[in-house]
Amino acid sequence: MNTHEHYYQALISRDPRFDGAFFVGVSSTGVYCRPVCRVRTPKPENCHFYASAALAEAAGYRPCLRCRPELAPAHTWHDTRGQAIIAAIETVELAGHGVCDLTSVAKHLDLSTRHLNRLALDHLGVPLTRFLQTRRLLKAKKLLTETHLSITEIAFLCGFGSLRSLHHHFQKAYRLTPTAIRKSAQHKKPPTDNILSLMLSYRPPYDWHGLIQFLGNRTIAKVEHVHEGVYYRTVQVHYQSAIHQGWLAVKPHPTINNALNIDISERLSGALPLILYRLQHQFDLHADPMRIDQALGALAVPHQGVRLPGAFDGFEMAIRAILGQQITVKAAHTLAGRFAEAFGEKVDTPFENLSVLFPSPQTVASLSKDEIASLGIIGKRADTIITLAKAIAEGNLDLSPAAAPEMTIQSLVCLPGIGDWTAHYIAMRALHWPDAFPHKDLGIMKALNETHPKTLLATAEQWRPWRAYAVMHLWKRLENPL
Repeated sequence: MNTHEHYYQALISRDPRFDGAFFVGVSSTGVYCRPVCRVRTPKPENCHFYASAALAEAAGYRPCLRCRPELAPAHTWHDTRGQAIIAAIETVELAGHGVCDLTSVAKHLDLSTRHLNRLALDHLGVPLTRFLQTRRLLKAKKLLTETHLSITEIAFLCGFGSLRSLHHHFQKAYRLTPTAIRKSAQHKKPPTDNILSLMLSYRPPYDWHGLIQFLGNRTIAKVEHVHEGVYYRTVQVHYQSAIHQGWLAVKPHPTINNALNIDISERLSGALPLILYRLQHQFDLHADPMRIDQALGALAVPHQGVRLPGAFDGFEMAIRAILGQQITVKAAHTLAGRFAEAFGEKVDTPFENLSVLFPSPQTVASLSKDEIASLGIIGKRADTIITLAKAIAEGNLDLSPAAAPEMTIQSLVCLPGIGDWTAHYIAMRALHWPDAFPHKDLGIMKALNETHPKTLLATAEQWRPWRAYAVMHLWKRLENPL
């Protein structure tokens, strides 16, 4: 879409597939909305369309309190320059303090500050600091609306540093106070059983059954559990200089379309922004299925809305991948469960099947080869696990979605015991790289009836930059052969 008429027709349709793809500023009200907003459609001459919430706010519009722009799935860029911007944004997200230090972010990306700013303006239309400020404001608005955390706690969680700063920025951007935002919230029931319930949106179609089946087959006993279509897991994260432990549960929202319901133990309230960020990647909530399926063509026709299963914790997922080398999924499940129970910390939850926190890189790095091998894990694999843990613990390897995928794959294959398949599989899930392609995978070879790696790579060129989604479709083809 690139004309006012095209945007307006999409607005009239209220098609949820366009949610987050653009926003509409209404000049007669001074408010900007998602294209799925249920208010009466404004006149065409009063509509101004923007590619992001940041652009709408830069033009002077306030977020709609009804459709809540903070709920819209994020826009994604998949060209090389866009990836640099995504990495910069996610570097700040993962840092936990929310302050955009352009110099350190640019250094992390091996870019000059000037070049980073230029990339941001080219792709976002606003300076990176402005874009991130909008994200912080919308993040705070979400927590004000959906939780009963104190306004002071929300101010610090979202990186404002003080209650006064939060008030100042809300008044400046929205001409509303945080208290007014909270009073406008529709859901005012207090939390029960020390649980926080939040909502995360996605663009339909969404193959929840396929995704939860994939995750369920690869759970780590006592760390993760899938039951009756609900995903449960224990959580240990480091956020804002503190360690937070607890549990969470994810399921389709019972009353709202195109959304997931997230129940989080109140003990994790101090890390909510990071936890929500990780879940958005694990459950692939920012994907644009219409765009992806069009690019994959006939391959995507049998299964609409296939998602790329991410990982809540990159280290945990990488260990699970290493343990799964050259053995069945069931055998890998057994080994991963032993590993977690032997070296992980115990945690209290209300669920019988959740009682262990997966061990940290620091813990695993301190283990001996014999300790790991005693679980029935072969010695060479134990060496690989320890080497990987040390690389992460020492800050030499990043397995988060903010990492540069090609460079990370190169770093992984330099580690003993990690080959091209494992590296691409880790990139596909832990880094959530949509173009990862483990071309030596036997399932891919079988699905395409082709065993020559170079021929497989040549065939996959047509699916760039969505080759990882092609992998999911090819694996599904084996489950349900035509």
